[in-house]
This record gives sequence, structure tokens and C-alpha cells, in this order.
Amino acid sequence: MLSLDDGRLTLAGEECEFAGPRDAQEAGVSTVYQEVDLLENLSVAENVFLGREPRRFGLIDHAAMRRDAAAVLHDLGLDLDPASPLGQHSLAVQQLVAIARAISTDVKVLVLDEPTSSLDLDEVAELFRVIRELKDRGVAILFVSHFLDQVYEMSDRITVLRDGHLVGEYLTTELLRIDLVKKMLGRDVAEIAPREHVVDAEQEIDPILSARGLTRAPGIRDADISVAEGEVLGVAGLLGSGRTELARLLTGIDRAQAGIIRIEDREHRLDSPRRAMQLGVVYSSENRRTEGLIGDLSIEENIVLALQAQQGALRPIGAARRRELAVSLDRGAQHQARRPRAAGAHPLGRQPAEGAVGPPAGTQPARDRVGRAHQGYRCGRQGGDPAARG
Repeated sequence: MLSLDDGRLTLAGEECEFAGPRDAQEAGVSTVYQEVDLLENLSVAENVFLGREPRRFGLIDHAAMRRDAAAVLHDLGLDLDPASPLGQHSLAVQQLVAIARAISTDVKVLVLDEPTSSLDLDEVAELFRVIRELKDRGVAILFVSHFLDQVYEMSDRITVLRDGHLVGEYLTTELLRIDLVKKMLGRDVAEIAPREHVVDAEQEIDPILSARGLTRAPGIRDADISVAEGEVLGVAGLLGSGRTELARLLTGIDRAQAGIIRIEDREHRLDSPRRAMQLGVVYSSENRRTEGLIGDLSIEENIVLALQAQQGALRPIGAARRRELAVSLDRGAQHQARRPRAAGAHPLGRQPAEGAVGPPAGTQPARDRVGRAHQGYRCGRQGGDPAARG
């Protein structure tokens, strides 16, 4: 994907250089990326063997491809129809298909970049079974993850990077977790400043947003939730538990069949995302590539998208203003100012939350950036809307 500026790369003791991902795959190095990079309009089998389709008399042998794909999927413990369209499956299943594609080659080194980010506990356990099996076959595995429990469960050695530099390599059994955190942060955990504002769970606080009896078949039934101003409320659950469905109801993407939603003690009908945004409630989707961004637009255009929608098509935001907004968000990425709300201001209209958008935003298409950068652009876009605080 990227070429070296310096240093050297060795595989099985021999120095090598890859011109692209295909060269790496042919050498036995396969990667599963955090963002699923498959084609939803093709079948599962076609995705597993994309670019390596078995042929018969010069034509793609679809029967052989489905048969071979079924064998690979069986090794992963996936009960999938190889002929089914990939797009009809969940994001978690698509991630497992990406892993099946990676191991369908004569893999020697498997790079897994946050492979469990979209998987539930059972799917993680199944993936770990496959990883251990590959390890027993002699496959070298580079497991990239921010889940420390999984790092300690799966790894033999831990390499720590900070700000793009190597901190060190350590045997997993010899590195305490608290020491790992210190090395990741570059400072003692005790030096981290405590949060200035903590909501006491036992304290009675009027919620700024609340919902009672929210229902939408088949996933949500009689759901109650309340969030206080300045509070971070975690919503936990396995895939299929209704977490995403609840968020979509609270932000007007889906309409509730029953129940009420109140914002600062006033009942509202959130029948569209636009209405929710007018009330200061915004949504950051889990599938950032297909739902969170418009890849053909530039980073700047994505960041100001909500503001442009609010102003309307007849009042376009000029390039200079886009750049000003994008750069200001970028400079403030690591700091969120908190200011008292002025009298008469929107109840959720606090200081914009700056998104960590990495290098100065510009005209680069958003699709050219991956992973957490997408999250930063979306947060920057939503934070750039003065009303967007939920």
C-alpha cells in the first residue's frame, strides 16, 4: 500500500520490496484491513477469489470457485452460501469473509488490522480459533488491536509504537499491563489529569435527552434511556442487541412505532435526521465508509457538509471558508473547550467538539484516508455544526 522511505524489509531472511498488494500476496503476505475492502455487489465466493478466479477454457469456473470458497469458509466455521451476495450479510460477516479471502492464498504472513472491531464475542472466539490454527501451521501473524485483553490473549510478543516511533519490543508474559499503558502514553498513568466533570450515577439530574417506551420491530421494544448534560453514557451489547437501532431512533434516521423522546423536558417528534440536527442531536454511524462520508468529496467538503445542508444549495460555502473551518477543527483536535451557554442559546449548543482529523485537511478525497481518520472527519463535520451536541 505504501512504499518505504528508509529501512529494509525481509521475508524468510531475504530482502524484498513490494510494488503493491499483489506483489505482497504472491510472496505470501496477506492483509485484512480495518475497513472491509470487498465488493458488496459480488457473491461471497467472488470476493474470496477476487483477482484469482479459477478458470476453465479461459472462462471463470464459477462452480469450482463456489466449491473452493465453501471449503475456506468451512475452515473459518462460517455457514454461508458462497453464491449469496456479500451485501446481504452484516458488516461482521463481511469482515470474516475478508479474513477468508486472506487465508485462501498460500499465506506465510497474515497482517490483521483491528480484525475484531466489528465482531461479537462468539465471532471473536471463532476468529481466535482460526488464528491459533494458522499459527500452528507456521503462519506468522501481526495482530494490530487496541483491545489490550485480546493482545494479551493472542500475542507472544508485543511491539509498542508511539507517534510513529518504535518504543520497544517485549515478551507478552514479561510485560505488565500497567507498564504497557505507560509505554503507550509515554508517561505514568498517575500523571493523567482527572476528569473535571463527572456525573454521579446516584445523583438526580434532569436529563437533557430522554426516551421512554421506544419501540420499533423487530429489534427495539419499550426502551428507556436518559442522558444528562456533560454525561457520557455507554450503550453496550452484542451484535443484534439493538444498540445501533436505538441510536438510529434517537437521531431521526428510523421512526419509532411507539414511545416518546424529550429534549430538555420538551417532547419532540424526530421524523428525520434534519429535524434531529435542528434540535442538536447528531449521529455518527458505525459504518463510516459507506454511511459516514461521501468518498468523492474532499475532506474539507465532508467536514462542512452539515453546515452546507443547513444553509441550503443556494448559499454555497466558499473554498476559503471551507479551508478556514477545516483547519480550525484540525488545530483544535486534541482540545475541546467548554463554555457556558449564553441565555437563549440552543440547549445542546455548546462549543463545537473538534474532531481529530490528522494532517491539515485539504482537497484530498475522503476515500483516500482510512480507519480512524474517517471517524475524525465525521466528528469534525458534526462538531462544526453549532447546534450539534448530542
